[in-house]
Amino acid sequence: MSAAANVAFERVRLGFVGLGWIGRKRLDGIAADPAIEVAALCDTMGSRLDAAASTYCGAVAATSLEDVLRTEIDGVVIATPNGFHASQAMRCLARGIAVFCQKPLATSARATREVIGAARAADRLLEVDFCYRYVVGMHELKRRIASGALGEITAIDLTFHNAYGPNRRWCFDRAAAGGGCLLDLGVHLLDLALWLQDFPDVELESVRRIAQGRPAPADAIEDQAFIQLRQANGAVVRLACSWYAQIGCDAHIELRVLGTKGGAVWNNLDGSFYDFELHVCRGAQRERLARAPDNWGSRALVQWVHKLAADRSFDPAAFDIARSAELIDEAYLR
Repeated sequence: MSAAANVAFERVRLGFVGLGWIGRKRLDGIAADPAIEVAALCDTMGSRLDAAASTYCGAVAATSLEDVLRTEIDGVVIATPNGFHASQAMRCLARGIAVFCQKPLATSARATREVIGAARAADRLLEVDFCYRYVVGMHELKRRIASGALGEITAIDLTFHNAYGPNRRWCFDRAAAGGGCLLDLGVHLLDLALWLQDFPDVELESVRRIAQGRPAPADAIEDQAFIQLRQANGAVVRLACSWYAQIGCDAHIELRVLGTKGGAVWNNLDGSFYDFELHVCRGAQRERLARAPDNWGSRALVQWVHKLAADRSFDPAAFDIARSAELIDEAYLR
């Protein structure tokens, strides 16, 4: 089917660009969905491309995005190094092809807004893989916050400490990566806090970035970051994140919401990157909304695919992608 039409169609033909760890996880996580056809695979590393092509035999195997764009596809899933995201998304959108991109959509707020503008101009669906929005129980928490069940939100604490760090050279090149742990880990929780509240107005109050134990210069890749924000209603949002953290486990991930009538706590279990539990709290009492196991990893991509199958037109919700990008950008410019 031509990519020029916005009407519903039976199966979505997808190209997967970037087949590293996260790209392959997303490919394998959705390939069995009857709504999609794996139409094209792309990676510059021959071993990764060959491995994927041997599993998905009907897909075109390509070493460049241009080769992917020559195939008949409806959408592209981008999982390449950060510095390529914006330009690759723009090239897809210019061809009338919808885009699902790993975060960050771009390495600056300006470029993020440009990609969103290109999606609007092309009238094509655009989404970023903010996967924590789709952990089980999170939509129920969002509903309760909107209903006023927690009262007025007064504070949110966000924590993402990782005992490990990236092992790719490009991750330590500011131009290629765009930033360090703040952009890698912190942006997930910052987006989650904003999304849960339907994106309130927020201003940055303070930021401290650290690289190898010292204050990080403006162009450095930080391995620790601490920022504080204030919402329009006065609520304080605090974010702490780090790579190579001395925490006695693989990871410490937590969101804690305080309100005038209740609160909520979402945290990982036993240092896991994948297993979480979510509670709503009143005083010393807890109500459990969700607990692992939960196969949440590809849920954001699944939702995008089903939206794409129904209507590939631009969704104004894409404008919200810029909200966390602008705050992260400001933190790096301070």
